[in-house]
Amino acid sequence: MTDDASHADDSRPDTGVGRRRVLQAGAAAGAALTWGAATGTAHAAEGARAAGSASAHPAPCRPGAPGSASWFSAPPAPVRPKFRWWWPDGLVEPAEIRREIDQIADAGFGGVEIAAVHHSVDDPAVLDTAHHGWGSASWVAGMEAALEQADRRGLTVDLTAGPAWPTAVPTITPDSPAAVQELAYGVAALAAGARYEGPVPAPVVAADPAAAKATLLAVQAVRVDTANSTRKETGLDPATLVDLTRTVTNGAVTWTAPDDGGSWLLFAHWLRGTGQTPEAGPHTAPTAYVVDHFSPAGTRAITDFWESDLLTRPVRRLIARAGGALFEDSIELESRALLWTPALPAEFARRRGYDLLPYLPALLLNKSNQVYAYGAALTVRVRHDFWQTVSELYNTHHVTAIKKWASTFGLKLRAQPYGLQTDAIATAALLDIPEGESLGFKNLDDYRCLAGGRDMAGSTILSCESGAYTGGAYSTTWQKFLRTMGGAYAAGVNQTVIHGFSYAALPGVAWPGYAAFTPYHGGVGYGESWGPRHPTWRHIADTSGYLARVHQVLQAGKPRQDVAIFRQTGYTATGIGASWFTSTGIPLGWNHQFISEPLLSLPSARVTNGVLAAGGPAYRALFVEADFFAGSTCTLPVEVAEKFLAFTKAGLPIVLLGDWSTATVPGLDTGGQDARLRAVLAQLLAQPRVRQITDKTAVGAALADLGVTPLVSYATSSTLLNAHRYADGVDYFYFCNGKHAETVKPPVAAVDHEVTLRRGSTRHVPYLLDLWTGRVRRIGTYTETGDTVTLRVALQPGETMVVALGVPGLFGDRTGSGPHAVSTTADTVLFADGRLTVRGSADGEYVTELSQGRRTVRSRISGVPQPTQLTGWRLDVEDWQPGATATETRVVRRALTLDALAAWPDIPALADVSGIGRYRTTVRLGRAWTGGHGALLDLGTVYDTCRVTVNGHRLDPVDHINPVVDLGGWLRQGDNTIEVEVATTLGNRLRVSDPGVYGGSPRQPYGLVGPVRLLPYGEARIG
Repeated sequence: MTDDASHADDSRPDTGVGRRRVLQAGAAAGAALTWGAATGTAHAAEGARAAGSASAHPAPCRPGAPGSASWFSAPPAPVRPKFRWWWPDGLVEPAEIRREIDQIADAGFGGVEIAAVHHSVDDPAVLDTAHHGWGSASWVAGMEAALEQADRRGLTVDLTAGPAWPTAVPTITPDSPAAVQELAYGVAALAAGARYEGPVPAPVVAADPAAAKATLLAVQAVRVDTANSTRKETGLDPATLVDLTRTVTNGAVTWTAPDDGGSWLLFAHWLRGTGQTPEAGPHTAPTAYVVDHFSPAGTRAITDFWESDLLTRPVRRLIARAGGALFEDSIELESRALLWTPALPAEFARRRGYDLLPYLPALLLNKSNQVYAYGAALTVRVRHDFWQTVSELYNTHHVTAIKKWASTFGLKLRAQPYGLQTDAIATAALLDIPEGESLGFKNLDDYRCLAGGRDMAGSTILSCESGAYTGGAYSTTWQKFLRTMGGAYAAGVNQTVIHGFSYAALPGVAWPGYAAFTPYHGGVGYGESWGPRHPTWRHIADTSGYLARVHQVLQAGKPRQDVAIFRQTGYTATGIGASWFTSTGIPLGWNHQFISEPLLSLPSARVTNGVLAAGGPAYRALFVEADFFAGSTCTLPVEVAEKFLAFTKAGLPIVLLGDWSTATVPGLDTGGQDARLRAVLAQLLAQPRVRQITDKTAVGAALADLGVTPLVSYATSSTLLNAHRYADGVDYFYFCNGKHAETVKPPVAAVDHEVTLRRGSTRHVPYLLDLWTGRVRRIGTYTETGDTVTLRVALQPGETMVVALGVPGLFGDRTGSGPHAVSTTADTVLFADGRLTVRGSADGEYVTELSQGRRTVRSRISGVPQPTQLTGWRLDVEDWQPGATATETRVVRRALTLDALAAWPDIPALADVSGIGRYRTTVRLGRAWTGGHGALLDLGTVYDTCRVTVNGHRLDPVDHINPVVDLGGWLRQGDNTIEVEVATTLGNRLRVSDPGVYGGSPRQPYGLVGPVRLLPYGEARIG
């Protein structure tokens, strides 16, 4: 390789010939390399000639009818992906806000979520919270600018309920009734017969310094019982509990322990504020404190602040036009003790039917650790009842109340309903838009929990906070992002809120600008701060288009699921799945979701023609196993067992795993409930559509015995994941060659096997929907057997595809009901320009069996050139470097001649370079090249995004996971110029430009690494 010109002379004046300072690309493809113009002026309009302009792609438009070509190729703004947009509180300029809305819109995205987040800021004084905090006049002005410009550009704006998370407002203190509270405990040990006289015991863990007030709730004494002790918990005898609350005088108590040979503990229970503030504050002046999420007072504090300080007349008017949703992050309530709300004892008694206070010792927490226990079974039951009550209070007083309030001025409620031991499945059913996250979720079953709530409630969207990576700042590739999200879409996600897009500037930050999460404690922070600061933004419209089409398909119509799995405890973000389905069923094609008790009270919880929730997910079977969150015991509420009995009498198949003869109710048995449960279960197990098994390996056989088979089945156990939607008579099947969790070993391998799909009519034919190009083509080779279609699926790790089954003529198809191939000796048979066509990579005669009459045809292909590896390249590089300001990028141009491809770190001149590289080579094709030939361009390994141009024509977007491009008819006899434009992350440059933060990061392998192969093929029409 030779370095033709590393032609940037930093000693030259800025004449436009040598050193040239430019700002980063402000449009999706760098039409002019400008961004953040509020902080500087562009010196040049570089790159206007680049074939990467966002305008080359369809802008968000009005939706076409489902099943039409435009419906899939150009999805409208409401289904396009969104960005989580991080502001340094209200230290923003309206002009820059409008500019960034334009950048996001030009890149093909459909909305933003505004969040006050600045974990990267070590010095709070930089933020000037007193004048520019969250909720200040400047914050409101920024909101108005964002909403106004979003309205102009057809985007939606989501608004977080408070600064960062959890939700907080500056109008309360830790001692306010509306602030989040905890129950702390003090304890004194007494020997048998010992006398205690003095102040009631103070809390063992000190309160937050900001929480000055503590109220005594109760004083109790209970004897220690070592038989009830565990490895971490001190056992207590509940039968000995003595309530001493009424004996307290002036804060003191006098009591003598019984002289019975046992030791005793004297407890004092104190109610106090937690003093929790939102993450990485301060965000406001005065300080905002987290609200009580379990009481009307906490919700009222939120709504009152919004009504008085945020919902100005312009904001209300603009929300009605461009508002999307009010958003709350996960329920990360932090406490030194047990989370509490003042009405909890009364609500517990009303909802559970017994007094909570005698069981307090078994509930106490010390810095998230359980400290004491009654008997094992009793403790588990009481803790279940406690958290069920807390869950109901959260759903009633927080979620339902805020949702109702937000709807009055045009916002939906989107929230992440997990973080505590509450029923997230039930909460997902209440929300307009439940949301999960790729960082915090341990596997795909975490999404399937939320999807069950969404679908039983009849909602459409399951959102995801997508692509956050620890230590991934400025090194996250879109390839990694897509591999992460591919499986999430199969598990029910159909809205992508990308983590994230940072506001451009903040005083004191380093190049390439303000980033919400990096530096993080002085090191590399969370990824990513996407935007024009990234070289890959040049190609961003390709990625946003792909994601929009995924959403369009997966938001269509209604889901179709195989099995509902009943979860007695509706937690999520736990990583705990379903015993057989997660490990064995999914690899065979089965799909499942989780449901919990509250969902059985929804209108959809009816069985019609043997199907549960026929108008929604249409579960064809119900599976019940032991409660993993209660020591793997077989538990069910009596009311649930009775509903299951009614379900199966209406024809629903049910499989129960475990020994249910000794089942118990999950909470405290307050009067013969265990016996009633077992009586109902005896009736249930006697029903003809019910099977009880004790070995999880028998689940598949039990379902088969009940006549239940998956809607999608694979010829072999596979890493293929699938999702199924049904809309307007069309079945849509999404496939991803992925894995159940990112930590699963070994890595996923390529798949290539047959897949059988259930179809709604024997007239339906399969179509391939290309998520990258937006093109739709009828599939040319498949077999039919009654109501099923079997076809071949071949996908690389992380690669995706969509198959639609519908009537001939769907998506404007012109093949009608003409024959298709059943089998062939060719590489493939496809419909090209409406005609059945054989394609082969070598000369020869190919035999194809057609569907009509099982007729066999022979096709000859000749003159196909041999595959060629492309080795000699001209490489022109835009080397992105820090400019004069934090938001200014200096582009140094380099030109090299490569005899062989290599990753940039292996090329001395590019070892620490980040930016954009354009690879050019010339391919000469001889006289044998005719219109009957084409070629695939296999790019091999590429880091990160790329685009391909042939003879001056830019081709369709390239699949970032499997970069193989059909050059089609763009090749010609003689010389052909092939150009591959590759964009990188900024990580390699930041290693040397900001070594204090990024110097320890390894170099990333950038560029076109290859091998790049030209794979010619010949085609012959059939008929």
